[in-house]
Amino acid sequence: MIPTKVMASTTLPLLLLHLLLLAACMDWARSDRPATSFYENYKESWGGDRIQILNKQTEASLFMDKASGSGFGSKLKYGSGFFHMKIKLPGNNSAGVVTAFYLASDSTNHAELDFEFLGNLKGKPIILQTNVFANGKGNREQRIRLWFDPSADLHDYKILWNTNQIVFYVDDTPIRVFANKENIGVGYPSQPMQIIASLWNGDSWATDGGKTKINWSYAPFNAIFQGFDVDGCVSASSDDAHCSSPSLWWNSARYQHLSPSEKLAYQNVRRTYMTYDYCNDVKRFPNPPPECPQ
Repeated sequence: MIPTKVMASTTLPLLLLHLLLLAACMDWARSDRPATSFYENYKESWGGDRIQILNKQTEASLFMDKASGSGFGSKLKYGSGFFHMKIKLPGNNSAGVVTAFYLASDSTNHAELDFEFLGNLKGKPIILQTNVFANGKGNREQRIRLWFDPSADLHDYKILWNTNQIVFYVDDTPIRVFANKENIGVGYPSQPMQIIASLWNGDSWATDGGKTKINWSYAPFNAIFQGFDVDGCVSASSDDAHCSSPSLWWNSARYQHLSPSEKLAYQNVRRTYMTYDYCNDVKRFPNPPPECPQ
C-alpha cells in the first residue's frame, strides 16, 4: 500500500506534466492557425497593379516605379489597440524610398502614429523614423538605426495605443514611448484611426535631407507585408468609452506601463541606436516641448 504523502507527491508531478502538455498543445494550435486573409481586414488603396496579394491572400507585395508607389488600408477605424505588421523592406539601393506603416485619422484635429523606414544607399543603414500627431500637431520625430538588416527578412513592427501610453515596438523591443500627458496640456490621440501601409517616393527629404535621390535603375522597389489580424477596438467616434475599457487586454494594467525588462531594453535603444530626438533639437525647439523628455 502506498502511503498517502507519497501518493500525493507522485500525483502532483503527473498533474503538472499534464498541464504542461496541454499548454504546449494550445500553443501549437495557436501557431498552427491559418493566417488571416488580407481581405478580411484590409483593402487596396492606390497603386493599381503595383499591389499583389499573394500566398493564399496572406501576403501583400507593394511595388514602386517612377510612375507611382502603392498602398493599402484597413476597412475599419479603431479607437485603441495593439497593432502590428510584419514587413520586409526594399533592399539594394533604396535611397529616397519610404516604406510606411501607421495609424491615421481623417478628422480636422489630425491624429497619426508613424513608422517610416527611410531607405539608403547600399552598405549604409536604413533609418527608422517614428512620429506622433495629436490635435493636428506633429513635428515629434525620433530616428534610430536598426540593429539588423530590415531588408533581409520579415520583422514585426507594433504600435500599442491605449489611454495611458503609446509604445512603438520593433519585434518585442520598445523603441519609443509617448505617455499621455493631457494633464499638462499635451495633446493625445483620441480620434478613431485607420491602419495604413504604403511604399512611396520621399526623395525630397528622406535620405541626407533630400540630397540623395532615388536611383531608378533599381526600380521597381518592393516591400512585403504580412500579419493581417487586428487586435483593435472598432470605433467611429472619439467619445467611444468602450475603447478605453479595461476588459480589452491592451488596456489592462500590464500595458499601462513598460515592464522592468522593457524599460531596460528601451533605455538601451535610446542610448545605443537613437540618432535624432526632437526633444534635444534646440534649433527647432529652444524651449523643449512640454512632453519632453519621453
